[in-house]
Amino acid sequence: MFHALRNYFGFETFRDGQEQVITALLEGRSALAIFPTGGGKSLCYQVPALLLDGLTLVVSPLIALMKDQVDTLNAKGIAAARLDSTLDAEQIRDVYQRLDAGTLKLLYIAPERFGNEAFRQRMKRLPIQLAAIDEAHCISEWGHNFRPDYLKLAKLCRTLKIPRVLCLTATATPKVARDIRKAFRIAAADHVQLSFHRPNLDLRVTPCTAIDRKNILLERLKSIDGPAVVYVTRQETAEEVSTFLAKQGLSSRAYHAGLPAEFRADAQSAFMAGDTRIIVATIAFGMGIDKSNIRAVYHYNLPKSLENHTQEIGRAGRDGQHAICEMLACGDDLTVLENFIHSDNPSARALGNLIDRVLRLGEKFDVSPYDLSTICDIRPNIIATVMTYLEMDGVIEATGSHYATYRAKLLRPEEKILVGRSLSERKLIARVLAAGEMKRWWWYFYPDKLAIEFSTPREKIVALLNDLQAAGDIILTVSGVRHAYRMKKDPGDLKLLIARLVEKFQQREQADLARLSQVLGISSQRGCLTAYLTKHFGEKLPQPCGHCDRCRGVPAKTIKRPKFRRATDDELSIVKDLVDQKYAALATPRQLARFLCGMASPAATRARLTRHHAFALLSNLPFAEVLIIAEAA
Repeated sequence: MFHALRNYFGFETFRDGQEQVITALLEGRSALAIFPTGGGKSLCYQVPALLLDGLTLVVSPLIALMKDQVDTLNAKGIAAARLDSTLDAEQIRDVYQRLDAGTLKLLYIAPERFGNEAFRQRMKRLPIQLAAIDEAHCISEWGHNFRPDYLKLAKLCRTLKIPRVLCLTATATPKVARDIRKAFRIAAADHVQLSFHRPNLDLRVTPCTAIDRKNILLERLKSIDGPAVVYVTRQETAEEVSTFLAKQGLSSRAYHAGLPAEFRADAQSAFMAGDTRIIVATIAFGMGIDKSNIRAVYHYNLPKSLENHTQEIGRAGRDGQHAICEMLACGDDLTVLENFIHSDNPSARALGNLIDRVLRLGEKFDVSPYDLSTICDIRPNIIATVMTYLEMDGVIEATGSHYATYRAKLLRPEEKILVGRSLSERKLIARVLAAGEMKRWWWYFYPDKLAIEFSTPREKIVALLNDLQAAGDIILTVSGVRHAYRMKKDPGDLKLLIARLVEKFQQREQADLARLSQVLGISSQRGCLTAYLTKHFGEKLPQPCGHCDRCRGVPAKTIKRPKFRRATDDELSIVKDLVDQKYAALATPRQLARFLCGMASPAATRARLTRHHAFALLSNLPFAEVLIIAEAA
């Protein structure tokens, strides 16, 4: 154990908790490691992976994080690889060859990879000795960042007969930790949890008004040296605040999911290299960011939960030096955050439409999450959650996924592509190329349609296109993912099924609202703020931290909600005009209310209605009030 630690990782001793976790795994037991951000979770499975005679499977939710880990391990001479959507056919074949040859020690995958039946069958043939589940709190519906595919992992690990599992997370409440231990059958003695108290983090809460907030942030940033992260809720806010800071002479960039990938990558690289001092970001920024000298994390908007807050402030001061973590607590944020929660909850009608469409498609079927999302006007993550619930209930089983559209650009003339191939290959290539649809500079191919037309297996056409790309004859891109399923049993009374789903989503809505309420409690907390946070994660500090606002004598202050205004006659007139236009994407009161609150639904986005002047017209009103207006319109 210590030999591997020294030789591969260059450390003489383990950090707190690591040796206990590794010992449990080497003795054949599963374990749960709850270590704060930067606490050294990765080493807990990387060391056993080197010592166990077989493969370690690492389940991670982020491609960028997987790539960084694999690159780092390979640089240390450790045989590691990843399977993700950024790899081409040749790279995937290489990974599978290394798996079959038994030369890989660690394989990184996203949880969604298990949706492919062929992948599951291949994993059954491999000697998997350990599964490491990163961000394991995602398996619990009552934790933050719930991801439905995580729900299936415990059962899959048992199906694959993986002898030991390591669950890792930086943020799990006692309830979520119990969920994880129960799902993966982890003994309480093998639950290793480190303290969430980091003495170098200075916790502050400053209640303020929306008008004052920008200037307060500016003062704070001018008063400190070193890199800082400013977290906001909405993409528009990231742009607005970053522009404001830049105009005041500060080095600042915005980062959010709405930016092109190259813009995000450039902003992150500039921040990591020290060329940009301040990043103003949504929660899209941060997972896997290992910059040790971040001197401050400011929450410009209220975080959605204490878990989010703790994870985000955990990115500050990883070098052990003093860092400021301050929340600019504004009551105006409550309406927006609560509206997000309410608007994300699908209506019974929308759920009924989804279930009716999916469960009447036959014994074997495939669906496009994008199409279902738009047709039923339910967000994609909710679609995925519903399909997972159906799988967990044994109604359906995932069999794989494929792309509906292949787009190709020919790099050589057709006659040169055909040279040197067998007669049967030339015939099929010629038929496929002739069947392509030319749009601008690209040829479009639809394998499902071609398979029927040619009476040829779909896989053969896809393999042909991939081979042409591998040979350098074409450039190939794919789109329109479709997920395939098979029915496993009769779902029974659909009305009862839909009612159960409605109840589940209502429970999730109440849990999300309760988490937001806990965030408000930070500002009104009269005692030590660090103790308030650690208690949330089941840890009792023996004494006040001595380095937070309360310990310095700054008094508690309740965050006040703004006084709710009433919609004006002009606004009500705009709503009526909107209803009279009879947009299909705004046909129900709930759809209209979401639109007026500034929540872009799938159908409204596809119809480009988010550009309409009435979008977000009533965003500063509570969702319940806007829903009443929508019902009366």
